[in-house]
Amino acid sequence: MADFMQNGVITTLHKLTDRPTEDLEAELTQFARRAPLALILPSLYSELEGPALSGIIDHLAEVPYIDEIVIGLDRADEAQYRYAQAFFGRLPQNHTILWNDGPRLRALDAELEAEGLAPLQPGKGRNAWYCLGYTLARGRAHAVALHDCDIVTYTRDLPARLFYPVANPGFEFSFCKGYYARVAEGKLNGRVTRLFLTPMIRALKRILGPLDYLEFLDSFRYPLSGEFAMRTDEIKNMRIPSDWGLEVGILSEVYRNLSPRQVCQVDIADQYDHKHQPLSVEEQDTGLSRMSREIAKSIYRKLSTEGVVLTNEFFRTIKATYLRMALDMLQQYAHDATINGLKLDCHAEEQAIETFTQSIIAAGEDFLANPMEVPFIPSWNRIHSAIPDFAKRLIQAVEEDNANGDSPKTPVAVA
Repeated sequence: MADFMQNGVITTLHKLTDRPTEDLEAELTQFARRAPLALILPSLYSELEGPALSGIIDHLAEVPYIDEIVIGLDRADEAQYRYAQAFFGRLPQNHTILWNDGPRLRALDAELEAEGLAPLQPGKGRNAWYCLGYTLARGRAHAVALHDCDIVTYTRDLPARLFYPVANPGFEFSFCKGYYARVAEGKLNGRVTRLFLTPMIRALKRILGPLDYLEFLDSFRYPLSGEFAMRTDEIKNMRIPSDWGLEVGILSEVYRNLSPRQVCQVDIADQYDHKHQPLSVEEQDTGLSRMSREIAKSIYRKLSTEGVVLTNEFFRTIKATYLRMALDMLQQYAHDATINGLKLDCHAEEQAIETFTQSIIAAGEDFLANPMEVPFIPSWNRIHSAIPDFAKRLIQAVEEDNANGDSPKTPVAVA
């Protein structure tokens, strides 16, 4: 059972009771009659063959309040795309697949690249950006939610609780972040949040003193969760990174564009487990090594826009302060695990901290070596300003791709 503590500068919506999912869905169905809701699923083709996504689709097929589901499909050839159309065909909601590797969307991407406006690298950020732009261009949804496609503990409670804060017209929230306890198979998970991001943020607070941006980040219980919901109007001005700094980059944009009163976090799952990345101690360009480095760079970029002067000496100070903070927090997690009968391999945890310590310095070196780097994908407002008919042609390309499959082309009325 969760506590009810409100700490930080944003609102926390806890799971204090076992309120039936059907009750939430009934309210959401009422809200959606006036303000339709869309769900985005950024997916790799390999996830269609994994253990999680089929179960997710089975659950979503029973959800009554979602008007539209937009699937971003990466790393798929034509045969795999056609298979994906059949795979998602059991969804009763209006649903559309963005075949990101298909010739039509590749041609549009090349057009953006010629204008210097295309995403810089493939990945979840690029996938999510195109799906958000397509949903915005469609102009139907009042609010949109996004979650990962590898959640093996998925239930209908997750999207209901994620959508509710931005769908309820009596609430003032424009952005909602999902959080949960990363406990599975008798052990604590979530190493990048527990052992890297949180102690790094608190180390920066100790070094820099009060800074609104750091207080904002530190208010989130699971800042690296892949689940969020927002009012559709907020998509227009959002610039997001295409690398593994996506989640922190989105929070940085939310900080820039919204008041803390418009932001909340919500407990969306009693249990949450998904694909785990390897630590990759020896290979700095893969796994958690790369992830932590790109997250650190995302924070450095934002701090520089806040007027913080970043130098090699500053990064060395962060490293030393972070290391002490992370080791102290490891002891806290060890005691927490023990009282709950969970496993915690302190040796492996310290190995992770040592790897993350290297990431802090490596990210700083990358930042200083590339002062002209433009890591963000342009906002959709900029795209529409530069190429006024791009949204129309994006819709047309996606519809032409989907026309040869079994996806329904007319919106399903919300019950």
